[in-house]
Amino acid sequence: MRKEDSLLSVRPYRSPHHTISDVALVGGGSYPQPGEISLAHNGVLFLDELPEFKRSVLEVLRQPLEDRMVTISRAKFTVEYPASFMLVAAMNPCPCGFYNHPEKECVCAPGVVQKYLNKISGPLLDRIDIHIEVTPVPFSELSTERTSEHSSTMRERVIRARRVQEKRYEGKGLHCNAQIGSRQLREICRIDATGKALLEKAMERLGLSARAYDRILKVARTIADLAGSPDIRTEHLAEAIQYRSLDREGWAG
Repeated sequence: MRKEDSLLSVRPYRSPHHTISDVALVGGGSYPQPGEISLAHNGVLFLDELPEFKRSVLEVLRQPLEDRMVTISRAKFTVEYPASFMLVAAMNPCPCGFYNHPEKECVCAPGVVQKYLNKISGPLLDRIDIHIEVTPVPFSELSTERTSEHSSTMRERVIRARRVQEKRYEGKGLHCNAQIGSRQLREICRIDATGKALLEKAMERLGLSARAYDRILKVARTIADLAGSPDIRTEHLAEAIQYRSLDREGWAG
């Protein structure tokens, strides 16, 4: 977007530094101003090196992620800012970066890894739909000439899935699966007996919360939409469960 443009023509992308303050992220001040999460409304908020952010800064994200709105109260007035953003975060597995590395040994002292990962609370992880552990890519994979799926092809598949969701929620004030409420969830994200047994077993083994249960169903519904399936099949549910690995009990080992 150019400075002379009066309206946003592209979705915003905000990437604040990890030294950011609570007020700068959420908004506020003597004369309340919107923070980074409101400036990222309808766009992406990217937090690199997530554990390096102050714990208090990360915790203030919890309410906006649920309500998609920020409320700032002062003695004489209350201000509400929209905050419907997509949170994308990245982090190392430990301070040295080699925890769970297939070839290199972690050199962090005992307890350091857990302390590092504990900077991110369970309630915050609960509110992040997808967790992906990225392992180092070997040279053989980097140097291969094998062609992969083109980005334009993936984009078309995503657009088709979004059209399906727009049609599904037409007239309901929703636009995508992520916005489903708890009441609508049971109606839209129906699973068969096999899927229920799989999800029950996963919740018991991974120690997942009720919020994680809801988010697994939403992600599974989206995976089914991407696959062009009207129903949530077992393989869709299994894939969604794989994306909840970091909020299990003892996820740092």
